[in-house]
Amino acid sequence: MITSMTGFGRGEASKNGLQVTVEIKTLNSRYLDISTRMPHTIQDKEMSVKEIVQNHLSRGKAIVNINVDKKASAQPKITFSSEMLKNYTEMLREMKAEAGISEPLKITDLFNFDDIFESRKEDEKSIEIIWDCSEKALKSALISLNKMRQKEGKELENDLQKQINNILLLLDDVIEQSDKKTPDMRDKLKQRIIKLVSDENFDPDRMEMEVAILVDKMDINEEVVRLKSHLKFFLEALEGDGPVGRRLNFLCQEINRELNTIGSKANDSSISHNIVLCKENLEQIREQVQNIE
Repeated sequence: MITSMTGFGRGEASKNGLQVTVEIKTLNSRYLDISTRMPHTIQDKEMSVKEIVQNHLSRGKAIVNINVDKKASAQPKITFSSEMLKNYTEMLREMKAEAGISEPLKITDLFNFDDIFESRKEDEKSIEIIWDCSEKALKSALISLNKMRQKEGKELENDLQKQINNILLLLDDVIEQSDKKTPDMRDKLKQRIIKLVSDENFDPDRMEMEVAILVDKMDINEEVVRLKSHLKFFLEALEGDGPVGRRLNFLCQEINRELNTIGSKANDSSISHNIVLCKENLEQIREQVQNIE
């Protein structure tokens, strides 16, 4: 079964009121290219994230987004500096005494000093919980992603089989047209030989060369055999296991090569027309193959 390189997956995991959501989006790419967006608290786990992704994907551009939601933990994002609070409190008391103010000191008086507050730093246990949830959510997202990629891959496979079968039907028609054309080509070859032999400047080497050229132009059997072989390998690759995108891309190049050769040999409008139709199908195949892992 083939796998598409485009897809989307989402996974979630929670613990101690903390929830982690991981979303993965994949796009076409010649190689595996992984980019991450994750909280700074687990930034040192970036390589671990990429290793997990590499175990599930072989090609494509993967964008991994890890989001941590702490709302359910009821833990504020900020805290205060005890040392700064003490210093400002002492300073305000001294200012009141110096100014002769008798009113008591209120907590709101301290809110004017922004540097009392600071972002809450994660302790080791919290970081461990975040990473544990992130890892679980990541693996869940990858499973979801691959299900989507495989589903799309099945649709691609059906379409590719249809396009290949179209080429095979057109190729059968090309063979039939070529067989009908063979007697005419033989007559032309015979007339050409008679003309060369009757010429007073008859050159055996020239005749041998022209006969070889005409015979080569007549025979497309070798190209047809190779083309059918490539088409057979293509269909077999679609049903194989593992990533086959590069192999299918190579086979597309070989199929195109044989079609070009047959088209150049065909001195017949119906054969040329069928070859054009074959190449139209091949172009659609090429576009689809670019999306296969």
